[in-house]
Amino acid sequence: MGKLALAAKITHVPSMYLSELDGRHKGCREDAIEGHRRIGQRCRDLGVDTIVVCDSHWLVNSGYHINCAPSFSGVYTSNELPHFIKNMGYAYRGNPELGRLIAEVATADGVKTRAHAATSLTLEYGTLVPMRYMNGDQHFKVVSISALCTVHDLRDSARLGRAMRRAIEERYDGTVAIFASGSLSHRFAQNGTAEEYAFRIWDEFLEQSDRHALELWSRGDWKSFTRMLPTYAEKCYGEGFMHDTAMLLGALGWDRYDQAVEVITPYFGSSGTGQINAIFPVTPLAH
Repeated sequence: MGKLALAAKITHVPSMYLSELDGRHKGCREDAIEGHRRIGQRCRDLGVDTIVVCDSHWLVNSGYHINCAPSFSGVYTSNELPHFIKNMGYAYRGNPELGRLIAEVATADGVKTRAHAATSLTLEYGTLVPMRYMNGDQHFKVVSISALCTVHDLRDSARLGRAMRRAIEERYDGTVAIFASGSLSHRFAQNGTAEEYAFRIWDEFLEQSDRHALELWSRGDWKSFTRMLPTYAEKCYGEGFMHDTAMLLGALGWDRYDQAVEVITPYFGSSGTGQINAIFPVTPLAH
């Protein structure tokens, strides 16, 4: 019935918001912002009605959770980095139907997932930052999925991703994009060194590991990448333990996926962490 039209791994660094503001950092993340705009335009061109964001800033300690309220609005200040994101207004439409369908299919497949429509849950900045640049006119509906999963198995997250794909294609009447919102390596710069590492990776090992992973992505070697993912996520401080990436790959076929990514914003350092915007071509799932 429905269609998964676009899949992407995206950055949400808070310096993107800082980049908008007057001062010495103005314009510092224009490349990343432009990457979001390009991805958003690609979604519009493909007729996407809803963007599902696997948000590595939404921490959960049990089960999987979907924020699919009918609408979202408020003024956001980051509790982690209040000097980067403060008093940022937002308003977006939600999609309770799609959230419910994903939860039903995932739970039936053995991955307990709850959809929250009648909720006071707010959005985290892993969703809010990209939506600011892709969806300021509320063109797309938004669904957010918890992807900072503290006691979860990456393969279960991949199974959730496959359930997302099945819910979209078998039970939803519409066109959807899925984003994994999170970094590659994610070791923040040591306190007191933030300015020194504003545009750098914290450690050579982390940067070389990221670049090796991206080489596999460029070759479409997902068999190798999925085998290395658990250790990569652990040793390189993967954001949200890289459950967002597992969900995305699950929706695309996990180790059977064979496509090379399209890099939209090349790999860059931000406060010690490794970042990218990249589109993953969507192909039929192998059965």
